[in-house]
Amino acid sequence: MANVMIRKDPNGKLVFYLAKKDLEAHILAIEHDDAEGFGGELTLDDGSRYYVDPLTPPPKLPITVRARRL
Repeated sequence: MANVMIRKDPNGKLVFYLAKKDLEAHILAIEHDDAEGFGGELTLDDGSRYYVDPLTPPPKLPITVRARRL
């Protein structure tokens, strides 16, 4: 598992940043992103997928979380 930062870009899209690999990619799909919670399976624009434990209530962004590659 690695620490990743999730933030919003100026256009309001979610951005995933993994410092270990200097990877910055937009999040195309997220399993949970509503009033119930935030997280689950993330699909990035480069095709890779990661899993973030769902957080309840949804956090303020930017946030650093632990992610696992799927």
